[in-house]
Amino acid sequence: MRRLRRLAHLVIFCPFSKGLQGRLPGLRVKYVFLVWLGVFAGSWLAYVHYSSYAELCRGHICQVVICDQYRKGIISGSICQDLCNLHQVEWRTCLSSVPGQQVYSGLWQGKEVTIKCGIEESLDLKAGADTAPRRELVLFDKPTRGTSIKEFQEMTLSFLKANLGDLPSLPALVGQVLLVADFNKDHRVSLAEARSVWALLQRNDFLLLLSLQKGRASRLLGCCGDLYITEGAPHSSWPGAALPPLLRPLLPPALHGALQQWLGPAWPWRAKIAIGLLEFVEELFHGAYGTFYMCETTLANVGYTAKYDFRMADLQQVAPEAAVRRFLRGRRCERSSDCTYGRDCRAPCDTLLRQCKGDLVQPNLAKVCELLRDYLLPGAPAGLRAELGRQLRACTTLSGPAGRVEARHSLVLSHLKSLLWKEISDTKYA
Repeated sequence: MRRLRRLAHLVIFCPFSKGLQGRLPGLRVKYVFLVWLGVFAGSWLAYVHYSSYAELCRGHICQVVICDQYRKGIISGSICQDLCNLHQVEWRTCLSSVPGQQVYSGLWQGKEVTIKCGIEESLDLKAGADTAPRRELVLFDKPTRGTSIKEFQEMTLSFLKANLGDLPSLPALVGQVLLVADFNKDHRVSLAEARSVWALLQRNDFLLLLSLQKGRASRLLGCCGDLYITEGAPHSSWPGAALPPLLRPLLPPALHGALQQWLGPAWPWRAKIAIGLLEFVEELFHGAYGTFYMCETTLANVGYTAKYDFRMADLQQVAPEAAVRRFLRGRRCERSSDCTYGRDCRAPCDTLLRQCKGDLVQPNLAKVCELLRDYLLPGAPAGLRAELGRQLRACTTLSGPAGRVEARHSLVLSHLKSLLWKEISDTKYA
């Protein structure tokens, strides 16, 4: 064993030593160097992975802070008892992509769930004992004690108008918020319940979850403070999701199409998922609570259920039109890239005034069609490929505000859905 340890020491730390060459006469130094380099690179990757995991995955902090506020009576929720006292919410795999938005897969009442919780930037790991009080003051301070239910309704309506626009349908959404706020179903909203649902409304993804009507997002199952759980995360349409996290950034774009055919669903199932995605785009444009923009249009956000029904994987990347316009209004710019909300919600730059214009360059449908070209054309039936390619190319040329090209927008979307549905309607995939 001692000899083996000494040999390992020589391989790792002394690839050019004469002692090693004497012990391994048939091994060239360059091969030993490659082994040493591989061990070094592997150690570095493991260190980076651990560091990024510690930065991104802070679910334990979320639970400690939420339960502290619950026990003080500051917040409430339908799953607080299970989360904090009975410990029946099991946290499993960390799925977070940014430190401020904690996402975990989990188990609750025997069902696979997704757990979501926000952590403010002020909540640093080194904050120590001051962490919980700062969160209490920052997040759970509204409404204040003595606020009547009527005042809370008006407060909620004003918030929704600011974020979704002044729409006649908003009173109905206020009623929906109050129903969610009544966690214990006693037909009253306590201060703790009001503070909890107000904190939830500050989360863009939760607001979208309430606003979307047709089940294109995972169903809400319960809340506690600003932590909430939904149905389990949908399957991902992105081919890289099947790879270990460390290898995903190394996946060349040229391999995406091949992996899609090898690892992804069969083409008819992909067509069904695509129809759901197109219906989601239609809902974002003609929704009851205004227009919404998809601001990160990638396959990573295209999910599906076990029955291959479309589910939007990350609602955090969908933004209300009012929020996008508020971001762009009066924004200084030198080029169009300065007028970008999220990843790909881009408006033109007025180079004379050096200000962003309010209308986006590409509507949702054009961006989705670009995505569907890579998703649907590989492996498409031979008799369909040419027509499908033609319609997708026509769709990607849509430009300008969707409201100004509404007729063409609706026509293109309808033709695409009909073409795909006709191909799978009389099969087991429908």
